[in-house]
Order: sequence, then C-alpha cells, then structure tokens
Amino acid sequence: MRVYLIRHGETHSNARRIVQLPDDPLSPKGLQQAAQLAERLADCGIVRLISSDLRRAAMTTSCIAEATGLVPEFSERLHERNFGDLRGTPYDELTFDPFALDYEPPGGESWQSFYDRVRGAWSDIESLASESEPLAVVTHGLVLRAILDRHLGVDLNDSQASATARQIANTSVTIIERADAGWQVHTLTCTRHLSSHSSATGTA
Repeated sequence: MRVYLIRHGETHSNARRIVQLPDDPLSPKGLQQAAQLAERLADCGIVRLISSDLRRAAMTTSCIAEATGLVPEFSERLHERNFGDLRGTPYDELTFDPFALDYEPPGGESWQSFYDRVRGAWSDIESLASESEPLAVVTHGLVLRAILDRHLGVDLNDSQASATARQIANTSVTIIERADAGWQVHTLTCTRHLSSHSSATGTA
C-alpha cells in the first residue's frame, strides 16, 4: 500500500507568521505551489484523494483533483490543531509559547484532544488505503508532524533530520508504503516539484 501525505500550499498567514484562520486562502505563491504539486502527482496513479476541508487545504486539493480527475473527499479529522482565540494573531505578538505542552488555547484544542483526533485520522487513512491505493491525503503541518512522530516513528527533532524535513514545507510530499514489516517512509517531506525550494515559516 502506498500513501502520499501532503501539506497544503502557502497562505499569506504562513508568510507573515500569523496563527491561521480556518478560511485563510492560498496566496498567489501557494496557488503556484499547488499547481506544481498537481503536475507532479498527475501520473502517480493515485485513485483516492482525501483532504481537510479548511480552505487552504481544500484549494490545494482542488488542483490535485483537476490534474487527476478524482473527486475529493473531506474529513474534519484532518483539520489543523484548533488554536481558538489565538487565530488571526501574529506570532510575534504572543508573549508565551502557544506550542507549549501544557498550554490549551482559549476556545481551542488541548494537545491531548488534538492527538486523539489525529489518531482517529490515522486510523481512517490506514482503512482507506487498505480499500484503495495509492491514496493521497492533504492536511496541515502539525497533523503531519503528529502522524510522523506518533504513528510512523519519525523524529523530526532528531539532529540527523534535515532542516527541510523538520520544517515540513508547503506542498511537501511524504510517501509511505506498507509491507509485511509495517509502514515505512519512502520519501520524507520532498519539494522537488517546486521551482523554488524556499518555504514559508510557521506550522499550521
């Protein structure tokens, strides 16, 4: 079984380091990235396309759908972590670490609630991949980190991980394959489809 795990394209909030709102659209650069991503995936034989329905992910997915002829399916389980009242706030204006393990954003998700949701999303991905593959999944930075760390055993904070891998760039592609020994990472956070490998800061 093969699964393509994909981060959405860049938004203005990514570039400006702002905690993103659910309806933040792709920027012009993000649309270009999504088009390049779609061109890369067009001939990969993908038979099913699953996505977060947050606008930035849905717009990225729309480009893939056009290139592959697939009808996308959407799942709220693939949403980025909900930062509640912090959404729309520049990171530079925060006087605390919003990613601290003991911090729960007002009106948002605790880390435990987020990880529980991602566990459900990962279960869905495994089930769908067993039914039809190759499968493409479009989601968000923190979701991908949680899947890689908690379900695939990839430590992106390890000193051996490249800076590109640690960042999980916009429209990066991670390819995983399952055999008798379990899931293996075939390609990690690859952006070779982009004409420029410069990537936005921010995680969500």
